[in-house]
Amino acid sequence: MADVLIGGSKAAARSYSFDEVAIAPSRRTRNPEDVSTAWNIDAYSFETPLLAAPMDSVVSPTSAIELARCGALASLNIEGLWSRYEDPEPLLARIATEDPAAVTPYLQRVYSEHDVQPELITRRIGEMKAAGITVSVAVSPQRTTELAPLAAGAGADIVVIRGTTVSAEHVNSDGNELNLKEFIHDLDVPVIVGGCSTRQAALHLMRTGAAGVLVGFGGGASHTTADVIGVRVPMATAVAEVAAARRDYLDESGGRYVHVIADGSMGSSGDVVKAFACGADAAMVGSVFARATDAPGRGAHWGAEAWHRKLPRGERHVMDQVGTFDEIMRGPSTRADGSVNIVGALRKAMATTGYSDLKEFQRVDMVVSS
Repeated sequence: MADVLIGGSKAAARSYSFDEVAIAPSRRTRNPEDVSTAWNIDAYSFETPLLAAPMDSVVSPTSAIELARCGALASLNIEGLWSRYEDPEPLLARIATEDPAAVTPYLQRVYSEHDVQPELITRRIGEMKAAGITVSVAVSPQRTTELAPLAAGAGADIVVIRGTTVSAEHVNSDGNELNLKEFIHDLDVPVIVGGCSTRQAALHLMRTGAAGVLVGFGGGASHTTADVIGVRVPMATAVAEVAAARRDYLDESGGRYVHVIADGSMGSSGDVVKAFACGADAAMVGSVFARATDAPGRGAHWGAEAWHRKLPRGERHVMDQVGTFDEIMRGPSTRADGSVNIVGALRKAMATTGYSDLKEFQRVDMVVSS
């Protein structure tokens, strides 16, 4: 990335968001039905390269099963309401309708009144396993050593370690360290870890043995991280940088492929398409699925940043509900705003530019459109 001078001795890298780039058609086209959107990670295969973000507004045991039926992988946040309460439905209903001025204190209260209950984690995983789906759960770096082995022991197939920024070695104030390389080796299930946004940080995470790396810090429409602590990731550049780290690590490791998963700032099908064009293997989305009529948030959307006890960096957003999970994934659509039939839009983009699968599509030409 080229540096630009902000002033004096301070330089900064010029980076691009998805809004500032676009895909350039080539001389070849295909029929959309001849395009494959299949994706696999480790031993698990999926019809689509979409992951539902581990947010209580999006993923419950029931919605994870439905999303799996539609071809997506949904990760249940095992630090969320489903692991704290026997029946969180009344809480979810109130969060969706609470006055905007009161909703943040309410979120802080309901997420702190009851701690995570191990027996509920085991039960929720059992509910999803009984449906025959690939079970993915998510945990923060701070509670990984405590909760991830419990989840794996209960039958989780994939563990996602997701935070605003995740490093290969997380140090707590009490001196306890999370050494990801040692932890992932001992856990014995595939681990997806992130976020990160630079080539070097991604390379460090890949060296831990992770099966996938999250690019960005998630939250997209639901977080206010840039306003609170000044952190923002222009996603087009971030995905391209981490994709370069994937190539570096492929050479370094003698052929081990680590999946690059875009996470955040994708509110429409066009954003999702551009994430793959920049080099992503899969996309983790939240607000796209939170708009479903069968989403547990009832049209409201919030992430873990919103209920931080001391420094909330997120908001609850109430959005128009545009269709079921199935319609949002596979259509048909009666809207022209990129909110419905996400997979159809991806297939159309790949066909329009002449590529038959996702790996080929990463080579598509792009332009800066700002």
